[in-house]
Amino acid sequence: MKPFKNYFFVFQLALFLSFVIQPVKSQQINWTHFRGTDLNGISADQTAPILWNDSTNIVWKTNIQGSGWSSPVVFGNQVWVTSASDDGKQMSGICLDFISGKQIYNIDLFQPDSTYPKHSINTFATPTPCIENGYVYFHFGTYGTTCVDTNNGKVVWKRTDLNCDHVQGPGSSPILYKNRIILHIEGVDVQYLIALDKNTGETVWKTNRPTEVYEKLTPIGKKAYITPIIVNVNGKDLLISNGSAVCIAYNPENGEEVWRFVEGEDSTIAMPFAESGIVYFYPGFVTSSDGEKYAELLSVNPGGKGDITKTSVLWRFKSPILQLLTPLIKDGLIYLIDTRNVLFCLDAKTGQEVYSKKLKQKYNSSPIYAGGTIYFTSVKGETLVLKAGNKLHVLAENKLPGEVYATPAILRNSILIRTDKQLYRIGMKHP
Repeated sequence: MKPFKNYFFVFQLALFLSFVIQPVKSQQINWTHFRGTDLNGISADQTAPILWNDSTNIVWKTNIQGSGWSSPVVFGNQVWVTSASDDGKQMSGICLDFISGKQIYNIDLFQPDSTYPKHSINTFATPTPCIENGYVYFHFGTYGTTCVDTNNGKVVWKRTDLNCDHVQGPGSSPILYKNRIILHIEGVDVQYLIALDKNTGETVWKTNRPTEVYEKLTPIGKKAYITPIIVNVNGKDLLISNGSAVCIAYNPENGEEVWRFVEGEDSTIAMPFAESGIVYFYPGFVTSSDGEKYAELLSVNPGGKGDITKTSVLWRFKSPILQLLTPLIKDGLIYLIDTRNVLFCLDAKTGQEVYSKKLKQKYNSSPIYAGGTIYFTSVKGETLVLKAGNKLHVLAENKLPGEVYATPAILRNSILIRTDKQLYRIGMKHP
């Protein structure tokens, strides 16, 4: 009987630990980048709030000093965003407590003597930081990049020499890859990608965009605001970065070009996305022979090498120019709202329309998925909540006061939404 008792004890212990450890694990789910830890807008949560307003299902709301469209990132019980004064002379990193919403840090990071002009809807704090255990990384475009120790709020390193003329302000967010921070720098004067050692800020590699595809563009057409992604193709990681004239896949270890797709004459904003081994992206918009300007959403096989412009496109979906939000792909369906305020659901295999609907509001914040639900938040603070699937099924329409350009974060059964004045945590009123 003794061996049986030992086995029974082990079984009981395992059962106990499954109940104890699993909730702890779920509480440690983080949101580390723009559009989430995997840069794809998909939350691991199986449930998230469906209904709210300014006074219903609000766990907390906290005023955020200054202006910024950076999205919140979360690690442990820290929520970080960036902010800047309206004139851009003060740029800050702000940390709130996830449970209470109380401010932990407000760190003055950069104080430029002069600033470039920016677009009226942009801010000087639009790029979203990225975060990992112990460190958060901030990027303000040409004004500076820095690492902060999240345990004490102290600056670990700074770079202010990664300069470009954004013309309309910075927009591209940094991403973490192994021991590196990768940045997309694409202004009217210089266009390059750079990887920094995350521990020191020193340059690991720097790769300029090919001059032969940019020299034909007007200076204003050379800028781009995208955030790159990492995809794995045939066991190898690729860094996908779609600029205004060319989308290039790089080896993220050394910055060497693997393939390129050449198209576009002006500005890209929406980042690439991927599912089931296929990459989707908007190149820069083009002008037809009759003078029409338009963009295209492309489906591309990323397994090629060299110039894949004529060999790897699976389908094209014609769109209006200057697509701001990044579409969401989940289970073979692509969800997007274009710059003419039309909601589309597309079949990811064919590019064919599954359904569409003209909306009244403008949506610049990118959609997020959680537990079978899609969340689109408009500039006017209205969140359209849809059931994922091949039929349009609106679950709710919720409203918060203020404007929203920042993409929400969904984790721990909560939604973090940043308006022009406040950061909200929406969900059940306990951690």
